[in-house]
Amino acid sequence: MHMKKIKVDFFSESKKWPRRIPRIKIITKKTINKMRSYFKNDYKFELNIILTNKSKMIKLNKIYKNKRSDTDVLTFFTKNTNKSLGKIIYCDIFFSIDTIEKFIHRNKINIYNHYNHLLIHSLLHINGYNHKKNLDFEKMKKEEIKILGSLGINDPYII
Repeated sequence: MHMKKIKVDFFSESKKWPRRIPRIKIITKKTINKMRSYFKNDYKFELNIILTNKSKMIKLNKIYKNKRSDTDVLTFFTKNTNKSLGKIIYCDIFFSIDTIEKFIHRNKINIYNHYNHLLIHSLLHINGYNHKKNLDFEKMKKEEIKILGSLGINDPYII
């Protein structure tokens, strides 16, 4: 069987992230390993985890989503085929510390569990899941709950 190649790089754009990065890296690796079956066999994945802040997310939302607001996570990916490199999916996943902190304080939940949930959500997106329709959202939500459960994290939709 062809082993899935998943490369992950981390970038920090906010002073609030660095102390959390060692734990974030462990969570990310563990979650990707748990989710290996979701990744397409014939693709290589190049993931950039960009740990950023509210102002960057507002800029990205304005440029790419035509929204003027902050959000907790944004996932961008593009598929590419190259004769010598094969099939590659390039992904940039942006996490806003400001929105995440607001959410975890309001809902009294663990920051790392919430990051993990957002990560799973993004990894599902890059592997074909979306939530444009309610039925798709329910399907995606079910997968998120299942994966989180396998990692020992409670259903985040019961808040």
